[in-house]
Amino acid sequence: MNFTRWSARLPGTQRRAARGTEGSVPAARGEYGQQLEQLTDSAEAADVPALEDFSVRELLGRLPGLVALVYGPEHRIAYVNDAYAAAFGPRPAGATVADTCPEAEDLGLLPLMDQVLRSGKPRTVKSRRTRDGGSYTVTCLPVDSPRLDGGGVLVHAADVTDHAEAAERLRASERRHRETAVTLQRSLLPQELEQPDDLRIAATYQPGVADAAVGGDWYDVITLGAGRTALVIGDVMGRGVRAAAVMGQLRTAVRAYARLDLPPHEVLQLLDGLAAEIDASQIATCVYAIHDPNEGKLVYASAGHLPILVRDEDGTVRRAEDPTGPPLGTGGWLHASGSIALPPGSTAVLYTDGLVERRREDIDEGVAALARALAGADGTPQVVCDRLLRALGVTAEHDDDVAVLVVQHPSRKGSDAELFHNAALELLGGVEAAPRARAFASGVLSSWRFPVELRDLGVLATSELVANSLQHGTPPMRLRLRRTDRRLIIEVTDGDDHLPRRRRAETEDEAGRGISIIATIASSWGSRRTPGGGKAVWCEFALPD
Repeated sequence: MNFTRWSARLPGTQRRAARGTEGSVPAARGEYGQQLEQLTDSAEAADVPALEDFSVRELLGRLPGLVALVYGPEHRIAYVNDAYAAAFGPRPAGATVADTCPEAEDLGLLPLMDQVLRSGKPRTVKSRRTRDGGSYTVTCLPVDSPRLDGGGVLVHAADVTDHAEAAERLRASERRHRETAVTLQRSLLPQELEQPDDLRIAATYQPGVADAAVGGDWYDVITLGAGRTALVIGDVMGRGVRAAAVMGQLRTAVRAYARLDLPPHEVLQLLDGLAAEIDASQIATCVYAIHDPNEGKLVYASAGHLPILVRDEDGTVRRAEDPTGPPLGTGGWLHASGSIALPPGSTAVLYTDGLVERRREDIDEGVAALARALAGADGTPQVVCDRLLRALGVTAEHDDDVAVLVVQHPSRKGSDAELFHNAALELLGGVEAAPRARAFASGVLSSWRFPVELRDLGVLATSELVANSLQHGTPPMRLRLRRTDRRLIIEVTDGDDHLPRRRRAETEDEAGRGISIIATIASSWGSRRTPGGGKAVWCEFALPD
């Protein structure tokens, strides 16, 4: 068979022109032409052989690659080399590829050869696997010959099994690495969100899929006592196990600082110093917010994080404004707290940049898109989470971590509203304030139809808290009673910022037992400093089922 026309396609080969015949290359002009003539004369003198002087069958037979030549629209076999026969077995000449070459189906060669015959252009497929487990990269080249009715196709297959197995091992290693990072990340996030009495909360975390794209996104919900709740969301810059580990340390620190019941900006101030100590090369953003049901707002501080969005009951979306400080770990900045109203019927959304940041798009456009999506997002907090993810185009193939925390302050009506009550009394005067407070507490707790035992415990706790404030505090003083569907909360505020502590009173001591009594009879108790000076001391009683 004549391979002359096909051989001209091979790179690095050149047919020797017949001297003095039609179609010879015209003589070049000038200096370059003289050099070309000298090279030609040298080649002729050395009698350099042309490709036609070699046996094409012998050359193809010795190639390490797998070679087969097929002809006609039915792809009948004209030739296979030794490497092909060793890999797949000998193939009878004249038989069709479809009938005698099962490997062709595995490699998808039949439609590929059809394309080559139709287009006259080579086609390549990479790393196709056969049923015996081998992997091959196959190139199909068109072949023209007067003896090939309908044209032919030269098939060259390179065995890339070792490369494919190495690539698969690498992919498996990357999957294990990513699974480890995802497992670590998820284990460091809350396994179950705390659900405060006055709020409904849901959260979603979705790791990115690119490489081991687990990052340092986290969220948390921390009940502080007296009906107050801390909401946290943050993002450690970077990806992988290291970012997840730093995130875990910061989250643990936030929970510890939250127990001190500090204002949001003071919590971030402590986190800022800690982040620099953990890893100076890791920078994190964070929002720490506190909800107090008595105030109907979120008091927050932000360290370089995206703004909180709040949707009112009528669908209006508001954005939390400054103050926003630099990210955690940068140091040298005094953080400040701000506030945004969270009335009944409203929904707040805290999120990380993976939800709104897109390549070639300003992040403010993403925040605006989130605000538009939130304006039309009704339903439970989990439903709102899902709708926001869909609206922002976050799928299983998203390339960045996403954390979303949705907080709803329900608007209660009817029988549900009867389970939530507030009552307050300004403590004026001197020692007569104590009996007046006890009488007020007794009347309120009776009107709330508490059992006698719980009512008596509530009056006793009120008496001890008021007595402690009268003895150690300064005006103005106030008693506040609050009931939810789960607990009774008693809180006394005054103008002195010295926080009480529990201590062991000696037998001969006449004072020092008030806080110990509170700690014994109540489910929990605590104290905190209030904005503008002063303190609040509170205790809680769990309601019977």
